[in-house]
Amino acid sequence: MIDLHCHTNCSDGTLTPLQLLQLAQESGVQKLAITDHDTVAAYSQLEDIIQGSAVELIPGVEFSSQWDKHSVHIVGLNIDLQHPTLHTAVAHQFVVRGQRAMRIGFKLAQLGFGDAYAGALQLAGDAVICRPHFARYLVQQGVVTSHASAFEKYLGAGKLADIQNIWPELTTVIGWILDCGGVPVLAHPSRYKMTRSKRMNLIRDFTEAGGLALEVCCANQAHGVAEHMADICEQYNLHASVGSDFHSPNYHWVKLGKYPPLPKRCLPVWQLWQ
Repeated sequence: MIDLHCHTNCSDGTLTPLQLLQLAQESGVQKLAITDHDTVAAYSQLEDIIQGSAVELIPGVEFSSQWDKHSVHIVGLNIDLQHPTLHTAVAHQFVVRGQRAMRIGFKLAQLGFGDAYAGALQLAGDAVICRPHFARYLVQQGVVTSHASAFEKYLGAGKLADIQNIWPELTTVIGWILDCGGVPVLAHPSRYKMTRSKRMNLIRDFTEAGGLALEVCCANQAHGVAEHMADICEQYNLHASVGSDFHSPNYHWVKLGKYPPLPKRCLPVWQLWQ
């Protein structure tokens, strides 16, 4: 079993890196990439134990980028964790995330939730601050009843506290990953709210910029999506990645290592570093 997209509490997950690794072992995951948002801090917490683990850990990260006014996520797999470009990229994203959080907090304050920024910052702790920290704050304060409703009403794309056009360009992020010796993967392509023609333009630009793989299989994927993505991989000569996008055991609808089967005609992304 392979899972190349998941998160810890170093970004917006709820498990520590060690807890996630233990869950991977219990779940039968043999290859695991921790792909926290704009940080690789999880790997420093696992340095002393990874050699004795039954799980092969693939160094990874999930960078936020901008394409045609859309926020797009690019996973970097098998990256060099010591590469100077990675350190520069992570530092840049940390600053941008901080700016974004302040702007989200300002918008929420205008809506009457004056302590939202401070509350989200406290919930984030040492992790990079993400929208789910604001969602958790809004749930705790009784403003909304669930994480999903926080995004539907305030934090999602185009909603009242949405912040746009703040991330680095898609081409920049792909360049970072390639510089680090990694494989750029377009994360969950079917989830972006865009027309089919615009999605195809995104994949074309991703490929032309040096992108090497699509995330063909992800948890809670609609029927037929994997086959459609496999068609696109063949069209653009791209490899295929798989991942649950796991964040928390409390989200019962997403299980680590669980996603639709990869179509047999796909070229698995891990062939690029084996």
